[in-house]
Amino acid sequence: MSATFVKYSSVAKINRFLHITGQRDNGYHELETIFQFLDFGDYLQFSVNTSGNINLLTPIAGVENSSNLIVKAAKALQEYSASDKGVDIKLEKNLPMGGGLGGGSSNAATTLLALNKHWQLNLTVDELADIGLKLGADVPVFVRGFTAFAYGVGEHLIPVNIDTPWFLITIPDCEISTAAIFGAKDLPRNTPAINVNNAVLNEINIDQCHNDCENLVIKLYPEVANLMSWLLEYAPSRLTGTGACIFSSFQDEESALSLQSKLPNGVKSFVSKGLQQSPVIHELLLDVE
Repeated sequence: MSATFVKYSSVAKINRFLHITGQRDNGYHELETIFQFLDFGDYLQFSVNTSGNINLLTPIAGVENSSNLIVKAAKALQEYSASDKGVDIKLEKNLPMGGGLGGGSSNAATTLLALNKHWQLNLTVDELADIGLKLGADVPVFVRGFTAFAYGVGEHLIPVNIDTPWFLITIPDCEISTAAIFGAKDLPRNTPAINVNNAVLNEINIDQCHNDCENLVIKLYPEVANLMSWLLEYAPSRLTGTGACIFSSFQDEESALSLQSKLPNGVKSFVSKGLQQSPVIHELLLDVE
C-alpha cells in the first residue's frame, strides 16, 4: 500500500523595506523590516514513517540533502522533542534560490509546523519559532505566519496591518549571497531606528522607507541594475531583502499582468497578491485523514 502524503503551502515573502540600524559586536546586523507573504510559493508533502529516518525524496540539484533547511528543520525538531518518528518528504520547488523571497526559510517553517502536528508533539508556536531561529533569522516569521514588523536580527515580530497590493515579482538571472552583501564594507548601517510602538507602526509610510541593500546590490550586479532601471519606468519597484528579486506594486491584477507581458525577453517572473497571513496556518487547522 502506497504511503499517504499530506500537502502544505510554503509561500514566499517580500521585505516591503529593509533598514539596517546598526551592527552588533558578534557581527550580526540590527534590522527593521516589514515581512509580507505572497500567495505564491513552494509546496511540501509529508508522510510520517516509523523508521525514524528523515527522507527528502526530491533533492535540489547542487544541494546536499543534509544541507537542505527542510532536513535540518526536521532533524532539529526530532532532536528537540526526542521523537522516534521519521518522515518522507516531497518538495515542489517554485521559488528561486538566492532571490530574497525566503524560500529556504519558508520550507523550514512549514516543516516544523507540519511535523509538530503529524508527529503529535504539541509544541507551542514560541518553541517552534525558537527552533527555527537557530536555522535562520527569517524562519520565525514563517512559523508565526502573520505579516509583521521585525526588528533585532529579525527575531522580534509585531503584527501589522498593511495594504495588500498585487505584485509583479521579477527574477534577475543571478544569485546573490546574503552573507556577502551584509559583509560589504560600504553597506549602510546607520539608518535611524523607528520608535517601536503600535501607534507609530500603524502610521509607517512604506513609500518613504527604503532598502539599505539596494544601492549596493545594483552596484555589484548589473543584471539587477538593468532590470530595476527598466521596471522603474513603469511602476514603483524595490529589491526584496538582499535580492536578487524585485517587486513592483500595483492596485490590481490586470495592471501587474499587463507589465508582465511587456517584460524583456528571458526575464522570469510571476504575479502574486500580498497576504496578511500565510495560508499554511489555515491548512494546519484542517482535519487530516
